[in-house]
Amino acid sequence: MKADIFNIANFKVDGGAMFGVVPKALWSRVYPADENNLIVLALRSLIVETDGHVILVDTGWGDKQDEKFFRHTYLHDGEGLIEGLRVRGYKPGDITDVVLTHLHADHCGGSVVKSSGGTGFELTFPEAIYHVSRVQWEWALKNNPREEDAFLEENILPIGQSGHLNLVDEDCELFSGFSVRICYGHTPGMMIPFINFRGKTLVYTGDLIPTMAHLPLIWNMSYDIESLRTIDEKSKLLEEALAANHILVFQHDVTAECCTLMMTEKGIRAGKKGRLTDFVEK
Repeated sequence: MKADIFNIANFKVDGGAMFGVVPKALWSRVYPADENNLIVLALRSLIVETDGHVILVDTGWGDKQDEKFFRHTYLHDGEGLIEGLRVRGYKPGDITDVVLTHLHADHCGGSVVKSSGGTGFELTFPEAIYHVSRVQWEWALKNNPREEDAFLEENILPIGQSGHLNLVDEDCELFSGFSVRICYGHTPGMMIPFINFRGKTLVYTGDLIPTMAHLPLIWNMSYDIESLRTIDEKSKLLEEALAANHILVFQHDVTAECCTLMMTEKGIRAGKKGRLTDFVEK
């Protein structure tokens, strides 16, 4: 098995929205904001090779929307989706599977591009099967006032129309050494990948624990649909990860790529921090 992480891009969001009911006086000590209360987030994707599959986890914002849309995301830095893959030796046609944790625009937008003819859309990864939980797919198609700015038709419908969609019904091993767990607090049907890699388990925490600063149980996003369920799901994952010494991979933390966990007087917190290569040998 091979596994690698790369950052598609950085973007900015409101810090208060990312930390919900936690006062700025607390969260800004560990995740600083600028003068406009904006914080910088990363968009890390995970690329895994196992048993003949080349798997890409999440695809970032993409570039289909207009300038007005992206004016509010402040995209900057990062390697880019296609360039990040190229640097690691992959072309779009090499990707056999795309696992989308959920269908919010910053996680799935890069899955679809405008067609070469200028009208309509096509898959960015034409040979790939796109894996989404059935609950999330049906929830996104139905849409709702809380998430309508995140569930964009042009990001979602072309996947279903392509014939390349696989709907995941339950927690399972999708590929050899690559399992997913379905969660409901952030958005119904979000999938969290667990990857057995060189004697370690990598947990790609997605929007359940978007940054290392979100490890405390009540430090959660206002974007979560069911905040109490997020707390319960996060508590179970952290207890399991602590007991088994899993490596957490943070999708959105601009400085912390990975960490292990330790128990402190304040609860479960980060232990060793670093890059993936600090935890597993190449």
